[in-house]
Amino acid sequence: MRVLESWNASEKDLAKYLDKPLLQDNPQVEESVRAIIADVKARGDSAVLEYVRRFDWPDADSLVLPDSVVEQAYAQVSDKLLAAIRAAKANIESYHKKQLRPSWMDADQSGKLLGQVIRPLERVGVLAPGFQAPLPSSLLMATVPAKVAGVKEVYLSTPPRKDGSLHPAMIVAAVEAGIDRIYRMGGAHGVAALAYGTETVPRVDKIVGAGSVYVTMAKRFVFGQVGIDMLAGPSEVLALADDTADARYVAADLLSQAEHDPEARSILVTTSRDLADKVLVEIERQLGYLSRADVARKCLGDNGAIILVKTIDEGVEMANRAAPEHLEIVTAEPMLLLGAIRNAGAILLGESSTEPIGDYIAGANHVLPTSGTARFSSLLNVDDYMKKSSVIMYSREALLADGPYAIELAEAEGLDAHANAVRIRIENQ
Repeated sequence: MRVLESWNASEKDLAKYLDKPLLQDNPQVEESVRAIIADVKARGDSAVLEYVRRFDWPDADSLVLPDSVVEQAYAQVSDKLLAAIRAAKANIESYHKKQLRPSWMDADQSGKLLGQVIRPLERVGVLAPGFQAPLPSSLLMATVPAKVAGVKEVYLSTPPRKDGSLHPAMIVAAVEAGIDRIYRMGGAHGVAALAYGTETVPRVDKIVGAGSVYVTMAKRFVFGQVGIDMLAGPSEVLALADDTADARYVAADLLSQAEHDPEARSILVTTSRDLADKVLVEIERQLGYLSRADVARKCLGDNGAIILVKTIDEGVEMANRAAPEHLEIVTAEPMLLLGAIRNAGAILLGESSTEPIGDYIAGANHVLPTSGTARFSSLLNVDDYMKKSSVIMYSREALLADGPYAIELAEAEGLDAHANAVRIRIENQ
């Protein structure tokens, strides 16, 4: 894990860790994904099943997970895990219900009625990794807000194991979250099936959830045919800490992101050289008992850094520049820094607010902008499952008052037909 001093480091070195691009150019992946999407669009179920056989389940014969396996999945999930899934769902539901907003209408004395009608989407497709690393928490985070929003049908697309089965925790989480149908498909072919529809898979209005680079590229290509939540890159955490931080906790949090993926990003920005030294020692100690130590070690070697700064204010600006998915503030008075944070997906304040608490159980969504996109985008929320329509109703009196302004603006833009559509109403006696 590299240690940099902000006052000595080159701009190139700082940029390597603070300015992480979302998608690297990859012509081979782009070509492959375009071909898969075109094939699924043309051949529907036949194409999807061929890709499932090629990538996941050699004997695939059906995309839909049978209802008969649900009871078996519940029997395979421990009571403790089921309780955790239900607790997480309850917290996610409670948090997202607070985001709901009503439609509104406003009529004034001039004869104008203006308003906004807010309606849920009808169909949403949720993507969830499910083979090597099943993520029931991500399934809950994507599905529960959709149900809170009032989405009528929510479908899950997740890759099967070699025998066509799914991890029982994924099945149970799907049922608990309210998924309406589970499809055994992943990758770009799963995205294409949801975007365009097949004989078995209904076309959805929006696709949410993360996956491999192939999934991300596919979401990018089908955007416009359907809505998407975001283009997600590897997971990341930036911890902003002073000399009051506990090195054990900081090291553990950096490792919690590093174990995701060699491409993940774990950064410590601190005013304390002593803390930096202790964190390095703690990382080595804790790596000794992690099951994914090889992944975490490679991540920290390639994408991990400790950046020493002279002041906390300088550290805040480093954090705002990085716009991290997760920002932990581990200082003597973390709440005092909240107002200065402009760019972050999730802001976790204080040493007890470790990133996994936010990911799993707090209730705030963990589908977050990555790779600096928190500069202009937000976490997944109820509004992502809503669409808004404006409502406009003018009386003749209101038209006579505002119409001349509309005519003036239309003529300034050279749009005579627009101006005429207003003028004939004003001049109609």
